[in-house]
Amino acid sequence: MTKAQETKRAKFVRLAEARTNKIISMIQLLGNCSNSNAYDYTQQDVDKIFAAIEAEVKEARKKFNKTESRKSNRFTLE
Repeated sequence: MTKAQETKRAKFVRLAEARTNKIISMIQLLGNCSNSNAYDYTQQDVDKIFAAIEAEVKEARKKFNKTESRKSNRFTLE
């Protein structure tokens, strides 16, 4: 099937799998930085790294939860 004939679902699966696998590989590479024989880092460095990653994961998840995103942007007094 050519990309012009590709369904929305097939396109999502193709891109989501490739991008997820790329992210997993990058996280595994980041884990290699934990080798204290090769690198010097503090717990504060580690906390900053994972706080940034977790914040981006949270934002990405919000985009998939469309109802949650709408609720958080809606004004209420209660």
